[in-house]
Formats: sequence, C-alpha cells, structure tokens
Amino acid sequence: MIIRRAFFYWRFIAIFVLPAWPFVGWGLFGESGWSLVGLFIAMPILAIALAAIAFLISARASVRTTRLVSWTDVGLLALWHLTIICFGSFSSGVALWAVLGVVAGLAAFWGVIAQLISETTRRARETMAEFERMAAAAPGTVPGSSIPPAQRFEPGPIDGGEFIVIEEKKPDERR
Repeated sequence: MIIRRAFFYWRFIAIFVLPAWPFVGWGLFGESGWSLVGLFIAMPILAIALAAIAFLISARASVRTTRLVSWTDVGLLALWHLTIICFGSFSSGVALWAVLGVVAGLAAFWGVIAQLISETTRRARETMAEFERMAAAAPGTVPGSSIPPAQRFEPGPIDGGEFIVIEEKKPDERR
C-alpha cells in the first residue's frame, strides 16, 4: 500500500522532475550541442505525456477515493520512469533507451485507458442494476417515499387568480 500511495503522489511530481533529468544528465555527461537541441524539443512533449497519463489515472473514481494507484499503474509507471532515467544518463545505448521509453509510454497510456474503460463500465453496470432493483421492488411508488401513490399530491391546473389586461395603443392607431 505504501508503494501504491507513493506512486499516487509521485506521478504529479514526475511531470516536472523527469523531463528535467535529461538536461542535468546532458550537463553531467557532456553530450553534444545537437543532443541539447533534441532535448529542448522532446522534453516538453514528455512533460505533456506524463501529465496526460497522470490525469487519466486520476479520472478513475477508485484512485480518487482511495488515493492509491493500481498495481498495474505502478508497474507501467515504474518501467516508463526507469527508461526516462536511463535515457538521461546518456550511456552508450541512449537511442535504445529512447525507443524503449516511447514504447513504455505507449504501454502506460493504453494500460491506463483500458483500466479507465473497465472501471467505468463496471460502475455503470452497478448503477443500472441498482436502478433496476429499485424499480422492481415497488412499482408505482417513489423510491424512498413512505406515502402511498393514492395519497401523493398530483399537480393539477393552477388557478392564477384575476388578471388585469392593459391594451396598448400605438400613436397612429385609432379606434
């Protein structure tokens, strides 16, 4: 539970920290100027992708109520974040880490979408089953009402009382 709660908070911190790490790695490990240009293009895209995944995870009601991400989220995010950290170290396999990072990001996206659809479908089925149960329990009564249908107030025609009619005449109109 501690790990799932840690990832619940980490996913928003990661939006800022993980795109900054390759810039730090670039400075520490002395890469070329062209790689810096590539980072200026790629890291905002990475930040947007991290934010999109974080907000899609937050769209699930179970995550909002329990403040815990699922174990699937933990696995997908850990893999994706690990590839980003390895990419930022600018080791000899930097291109491989970039490709693996894109694949892991896509896997995280589709995994989160699948969980969102699954949970939303399950909750919709539960809601419809509850509506059907309430409708079948007592036809003709209002759920939660102790008043029998015959004694309930049914609105009829409303008497508005007396009306005063004021006729308007245009200046060029005669009677």
